[in-house]
Amino acid sequence: MFKPIPVAIGLRYLRAKRRNGFISFISLASMLGIALGVAALITTLAVMSGFQREIRDRMLQMAAHATVSADGEPLYDWPHAIDEARKDPRVAGAAPYIERPVMLQGPREEGALLRGIDPAREGSVSVIADKMVDGTSLKSLVPGEFNIVLGRELALWLGVAVGDTVIVYTPEFQSTPLGAVPQMKRFKVTGLFEAGHQEFDRNLAVIHISDAQRLLRMGEGVTGVRLKLHDMDLAWQVARDLALRLRGAYRVSDWTSENANMFRALKLEKTMMAILLSLIILMGAFTLVNSQVMLVTDKQADIAILRTLGLTPRGVMQVFMVQGSMIGTIGTVAGVLGGILLTLNLEHILKLIERVFDVVLMPEDVYYITGLPTELKSFDVTVIALVALAMAFLATLYPAWRAARTAPAEALRYE
Repeated sequence: MFKPIPVAIGLRYLRAKRRNGFISFISLASMLGIALGVAALITTLAVMSGFQREIRDRMLQMAAHATVSADGEPLYDWPHAIDEARKDPRVAGAAPYIERPVMLQGPREEGALLRGIDPAREGSVSVIADKMVDGTSLKSLVPGEFNIVLGRELALWLGVAVGDTVIVYTPEFQSTPLGAVPQMKRFKVTGLFEAGHQEFDRNLAVIHISDAQRLLRMGEGVTGVRLKLHDMDLAWQVARDLALRLRGAYRVSDWTSENANMFRALKLEKTMMAILLSLIILMGAFTLVNSQVMLVTDKQADIAILRTLGLTPRGVMQVFMVQGSMIGTIGTVAGVLGGILLTLNLEHILKLIERVFDVVLMPEDVYYITGLPTELKSFDVTVIALVALAMAFLATLYPAWRAARTAPAEALRYE
């Protein structure tokens, strides 16, 4: 009794049993359509966010959060750069590195990225030591022994195993009586690692930084310094601040710029998937328009009586806006709850389907992961709910406007 009259009548229409059962069915279908669209969109975006997080975390286990390197030249003052980096409380670790694309030759040939590291410092910037799956640890990389550690997939492509030898060809050439020939050196494979990320397992070869300096004739210089941070989102700022403190011509890069194309593609894929799945919610909204138009037609006599009792056209419009908006709100709330519950139990559902139908939906050798990663973001859920509510509200405008234009005399002529 304390509600405004349009709100009270709109809620009563929502609860009342309608004479035309088909209209009730259409209203229920629109409610379910909105709920299914919201639930599907929440679950899909949670799965895509989970995959994106998994890819990022696995990549950053092996890659540095940020790097500072000399501009086109070897960095000779790298101990000073590391000391300066460690003074920054945002830096968790720093280590020198050398990187150069090379050609590896075993029974087969394959291009790779050769990385020279200091095994004593490498643990502060990457977890490669924890990813060893065959052979000894990184301690086998002893200066002067020319040992090499390969990604597992790279070793398979080369056709080598632990104990075999590979020849490393560098882009630099040296003059000989026979002409210019590429620099080369024979290395012994002492270990294999598996990072769970194809970029490293397929392309990375690791040697001691001293061996890399001798092979590439860099003297005491290195390519640069790799940084690991407590907060990876501050990578650019921290690397820039370090370069400014070193006071020289330095090149600064972070994990977002080095992998910009991949993260841009993942973001675009997530955006396009959200737009496509929003069409399900839009279909529910169109169904809501149909049900409201049919309801307005069915309630012509009621509208006319309300108008003769003094309800204004604006009040009539509010009645049907309240009724339609409640259908959209109920569908949205049901979809949000269903989407959250489905996301939280998605891995159990996946295992149940695999067990019942005896199939493997997420093969580990293809996706490098076991299970289905999900990341439920409150921002995504909020945006989805607001979009669904907005669509439902807009869907009520035309039927409500049509109801407000009903002429009482015309509506009651044949009653």
